[in-house]
Amino acid sequence: MTPFKKLITALLTLTLCHGVATAKPLDRVAVQINEGIVLESEINNMLKTVKANAQAAGQALPSDKALRTQVIERLIMTRLQLQMAERIGLHIGDLQLDQTIDNIAKEQNMTPEAMREKVEASGSSWSQYREQLREEITLGEIQRIQVQRRIQVSPQEINSLVKLIEEQGMQQVEYKIGHILIEVPNTPTSEQLESAKKRADAVLNRLQEGGDFKQTAIASSAGPKALEGGIWDYMNINEMPTLFAELLTGAKTNDIIGPVRSGAGFHIIKVMDARGLQTKEIDEVRSRHILIKPSPILSEERAKAMLDKFVKEVREGKAKFADLARQYSEDPGSAAKGGELGWADPSVYVPAFAQTLKSLKIDEISDPFRSSHGWHIVQLEEKRKTDATEQFNTNRAHQLIFRRKFNEELQNWLDEMRAEAYIEVFDADYNRG
Repeated sequence: MTPFKKLITALLTLTLCHGVATAKPLDRVAVQINEGIVLESEINNMLKTVKANAQAAGQALPSDKALRTQVIERLIMTRLQLQMAERIGLHIGDLQLDQTIDNIAKEQNMTPEAMREKVEASGSSWSQYREQLREEITLGEIQRIQVQRRIQVSPQEINSLVKLIEEQGMQQVEYKIGHILIEVPNTPTSEQLESAKKRADAVLNRLQEGGDFKQTAIASSAGPKALEGGIWDYMNINEMPTLFAELLTGAKTNDIIGPVRSGAGFHIIKVMDARGLQTKEIDEVRSRHILIKPSPILSEERAKAMLDKFVKEVREGKAKFADLARQYSEDPGSAAKGGELGWADPSVYVPAFAQTLKSLKIDEISDPFRSSHGWHIVQLEEKRKTDATEQFNTNRAHQLIFRRKFNEELQNWLDEMRAEAYIEVFDADYNRG
């Protein structure tokens, strides 16, 4: 027995030993994931959160056993991603976390102090909120790092979609869909396939007889949105996973489609809602920026301090924005042009950048802010409304194709990581393969 397994065994028996002296149980190890663990208290805390959110939304939940299974699976997948982040040295520092909180507060039209008061008034701990947000940022970053490099969008794909967009006259339909996956192993036996198909048929019958989709998804689905009731937010067919797009041809609201077999298992899709999307003109901005990327040599604090100095110098007329961008910016695409980004729909930028642009007046220079790329300052130079141009269509086509491939590759990456991991659940009620 390895030293780690000896530790796990000791922790598992500690509760029993402690029970002789007191009736109050200690925490226990519920799951081992590679060299990490999930404690019983973590499962219970997430269960409480899910139940509280469901109660606030008036959403029915499945049995405690089914809900616990989904919570354990979510914690396993979260822990695997955090372990990967730790292996590559990805860490979200306090400065980046504070910047994210500032951005969230701006989006909600409040100060960070008011946001803290709101969190604490809800009964939550501000420190716990910060750590949960740090974890969410880490998950987003590790997914971007690991998945983005697996994606290639060819000029032929973009041209084909641009042609389709032009033929549609920018008329699109966006779908909110519900998804339930009854999974099968990577190399299933005929018995395993038959068993999964029977479970999928039973789920379909339940839905066709009026069963609550979200409750059924939480209880039965092995899909990535299971704890959210299987719901994917509005997407048009060009950005959703290919399988979904193929199934939705000609579909109407409340249609239930499936079960459909894929390599992952049997899928059931419900069209929760559909809405038209029409874009005749767009708001574009022209801006320029300076990017400084933190590194093992250049700390977050030092990167921000450099930009604070640049802002002060430009505002006081001691330096020109373009000259500083050419000399210091680490964005190779814009640095040689004095930081110029040209005309663009702000939505093509990462959220922190787009949000900052939205808050600026013409010619105003932002304070330093953190995005997933590093620390920036940006100046808003002009705004305009314009018809949907060819370049806009090209940008939009690339964005739609990238989102679709990202969703597909993200699930592939997660599946691969889980298949390669050592996972042991010390829970007789857990049945996920």
